Amino acid sequence: MIEVKMSSVSDGEFNRGVFATCDYKKGELLHEAPVISYPNDEHQYIEKTTLADYAFEYGLGRSAILLGYGMLFNHSYEPNATYEINFKNETFDFFAHTDIKAGEEVLINYNGDVDDNDPLWFNKE
Repeated sequence: MIEVKMSSVSDGEFNRGVFATCDYKKGELLHEAPVISYPNDEHQYIEKTTLADYAFEYGLGRSAILLGYGMLFNHSYEPNATYEINFKNETFDFFAHTDIKAGEEVLINYNGDVDDNDPLWFNKE
């Protein structure tokens, strides 16, 4: 199980993060976040809202807003979790990349690949 609590990692407006409430082994499924997908040509409207910072790429020519806890995972260049897009189920599936202990914050690499150390889009300015 996972829960949302205040995070010391986040310095954003809401300072929330996702935390494990039990131990997880590497490879174990943490969360399946349903998606609302939309064509990229509609993203210009999302860009005018707070949701722009929470949108994910979703295949060719599409973006997605994640439901559930999907938009609340914080970033790390040394993540303990990763995600895969499950187009069949229309979900983003989050998995433990390393063993995670109860009480630890679950962190993903926003670049989509655990080894991608490129600057994040919101830090490039």
